[in-house]
Amino acid sequence: MSFVLDASVSLAWCFTDEATPTTTIALDYLENNSAIVPEIWSLEVSNILVMAERRKRITYAGIIEFLSLIENLNICVDKETSARGFREILSIAHAEHMTTYDAAYLELAMRLGIPLATKDEHLLKIAKKLGVREFK
Repeated sequence: MSFVLDASVSLAWCFTDEATPTTTIALDYLENNSAIVPEIWSLEVSNILVMAERRKRITYAGIIEFLSLIENLNICVDKETSARGFREILSIAHAEHMTTYDAAYLELAMRLGIPLATKDEHLLKIAKKLGVREFK
């Protein structure tokens, strides 16, 4: 079984001070299984890495090393995210008072009926409310 992987979990693999038991389990799980992400995932991860470099939290070499790890994992990109942006994702964001970025992860988990791996407590609360299982 697959799961939806959000940026917060992915970045905990780079910044070890953000690691939790769930982020470690997710990384271990990807050794033999897959995760799926919305199209915005790579941009979100890249932006956070660039901001972290500017704040001297990571070097550019560290970014390249981390991206090498990410690229070798079985992470599939959902190609329907953009097509759902103005309808399903916007509708979820509006109804649940959340960003469209977070709603993209939630919509993907709802559509595929798979768990969501996130460190975002607000997103997790809404996911549970809407019947989306948490990846553990």
